[in-house]
Amino acid sequence: MLYYLFEYLDTNYDLAGAGLFQYISFRSAMAFIVSLLFSTIYGKRIINYLRYKQVGESVRDLGLEGQVEKAGTPTMGGIIIILATIIPVLLISKIDNVYIIILLVTTIWMGTIGFIDDYIKIFRKNKQGLKGRFKVLGQITLGIFVGVMLYFHPDVTMKEKLPQKFQYETEEGIPVLFADAQKSTKTTIPFLKNNELDYAAVLDLFGDGLRNYAWIIFIPIVIFIITAVSNGANLTDGIDGLAAGSSAIIVLTLGIFAWVSGNIIFADYLDVMYIPNSGEMTIFIAAFVGALVGFLWYNTYPAQVFMGDTGSLTIGGIIAVLAISVRKELLIPILAGIFLIENLSVVLQVGFFKYTKKKYGEGRRIFKMSPLHHHYQKSGYHESKIVTRFWIVGIMLAVLTIVTLKLR
Repeated sequence: MLYYLFEYLDTNYDLAGAGLFQYISFRSAMAFIVSLLFSTIYGKRIINYLRYKQVGESVRDLGLEGQVEKAGTPTMGGIIIILATIIPVLLISKIDNVYIIILLVTTIWMGTIGFIDDYIKIFRKNKQGLKGRFKVLGQITLGIFVGVMLYFHPDVTMKEKLPQKFQYETEEGIPVLFADAQKSTKTTIPFLKNNELDYAAVLDLFGDGLRNYAWIIFIPIVIFIITAVSNGANLTDGIDGLAAGSSAIIVLTLGIFAWVSGNIIFADYLDVMYIPNSGEMTIFIAAFVGALVGFLWYNTYPAQVFMGDTGSLTIGGIIAVLAISVRKELLIPILAGIFLIENLSVVLQVGFFKYTKKKYGEGRRIFKMSPLHHHYQKSGYHESKIVTRFWIVGIMLAVLTIVTLKLR
């Protein structure tokens, strides 16, 4: 909203300083500051309100150190993250940008699913929460929406870099390095020389003329990624500060990708995909990071509030959509490696337990407890040390993700 106001003032009245709102860097900084201030200042009021409404965490005694003491801690704190993200985005970004629309819908949709889940757990006293099939249905619905928007919307395009012999200058002396914007199903794939994969090319294996049906491959991939990452974030939210801190590292890295992919100069210099209009996602990312950092103020050990599924499902959904939008979804196993290993630890634990129970009549375990962070708790590590070391691993994975763009 403020973007359009200052654009009008700059165009019609040449107001000093109004032109700053044309710069993504300035608006991103403003979005981060507004989000951080909201989440830290108003976050406390929201926590007090949740405590007043007795929206407290119900904790099962699993024998983990300090676990029983967490009973009654306000949950559903993901509301803080959602509000602190949406408010600056609506104020500062171009809200008619297709990527901003997709991200806002993702935030509200996943936040609603998580809110319903938390509501059932707390007020209906049903520890199972929203039934799994309804969660999955909600994630699939979002995946279809995101997939359709990214595949069919005319503003979702990319520009191919022209071979050097076809690059030229206009009469005004402006270099033309990229071809015209066009629809594309290409994405970034690490470690390969060309560094790109075209989903539509997969259909060539089944005959000619099938590239127009690439959505048959693209949309299911989007659904799978959104479901996997949102569930991974949900499993990671088990000890104070782990999910929020790890997510902030991941999102900040995606912010770098969005920044360079949406800037034709950086895209040319770094030899990465140029995705028109994608730079606007940097404002959303800055607001989201500010919200996560502000939430960490109250969520670090000992936590004054938990995000609940309201926050964790929303975080995972946003990360997935951001990665897909900047064509870096195949880097998720590296970038979101913390989520991946948490997911795998549960799958391996359950699978091995069932296998050994069927074979030996008694279930056996790989880990002392899953997800993985609980294994380390059972091993005697304090949760603050576990969280800090997971953050360090997350930073290493983020750096490796950026480096992979040149490892080809």
